[in-house]
Amino acid sequence: MSEYRKPLPPINHLSRPFWEATKQGRLILPRCNHCGTFHTYFEPWCSTCGEEGVHFEELSGRGKIWTNCRFHRSYFSGMEESLPYNVAMVELDEGPRLMTNIVGLEHGTLDEMPIGMEVEAVFESVTDEVTLVKFRPVRK
Repeated sequence: MSEYRKPLPPINHLSRPFWEATKQGRLILPRCNHCGTFHTYFEPWCSTCGEEGVHFEELSGRGKIWTNCRFHRSYFSGMEESLPYNVAMVELDEGPRLMTNIVGLEHGTLDEMPIGMEVEAVFESVTDEVTLVKFRPVRK
């Protein structure tokens, strides 16, 4: 594996189950034990009901593009080589939304990834510890 130069997420005891699952090609997120809300942050409490207590639950990895944009400028070290690159928010079938990249496109343009397009999770191993979750168009 070559040296990965783009920003990497911090991994701690609260986020480690998520990152271990991504290495296995699985998408899991914390879910509140009290109200059932899924979360895309790794804390032991729920921002919806305020209660403490979450567990990780596996999701389908399928969803739709909720919004998207294309960056033509690098705001973070290591991103220069990827310009221009897309960023999308995918609303998963189970409800939570994830910020991600859409892969498997010919040019990565916004026309190729319209709002509402069905997508599925793919996993990109970038270091020994980090496998990123990205999405590609659903193959029908």
